[in-house]
Amino acid sequence: MKKLFLTGIMLLGLAFANAQDISKNAIGLRLGDNDGFGGEISYQRGLSSNNRLEFDLGWRDTRHYDAVKLVGLYQWVWNIEGGFNWYAGVGGGLGSWRAEYYNNGNGNYYDESGAFALVAGDIGIEYNFDFPLQLSLDFRPEVYFNSNDWREDNFGPDIALGVRYRW
Repeated sequence: MKKLFLTGIMLLGLAFANAQDISKNAIGLRLGDNDGFGGEISYQRGLSSNNRLEFDLGWRDTRHYDAVKLVGLYQWVWNIEGGFNWYAGVGGGLGSWRAEYYNNGNGNYYDESGAFALVAGDIGIEYNFDFPLQLSLDFRPEVYFNSNDWREDNFGPDIALGVRYRW
């Protein structure tokens, strides 16, 4: 019990250590690949000196399916040095998809659509320039829940580059 209590105190201390003022608002694009290239309009809202919300509305496109999704994340931000920060977060989202496939070999045509929910984690690094620009690189593993099997599996490793204007 004593070890659990001390571990909790240390984690709380880590959460508040190296606090820095993050931007109150940031908006831009998040471009990445999660089973198809896509972009997202990304908005960040600072809640405190080291916590923020991020909302991303985007699309994914491959040869056989298209998807649109809205993701919300709660993030913790820690300063590395100067304008460099790293961050981690958790969240979830909703989306819809449409799959279309035509096989010329046997004449099969496949056309289906549906909706999905997802839970996500997030970890990344960012740099805030002296002028109002932010560049970021992050990894967002996503687990999907849906009624139809529109993917081979229910896991999607989303890696993306973000460019945002801060104010």
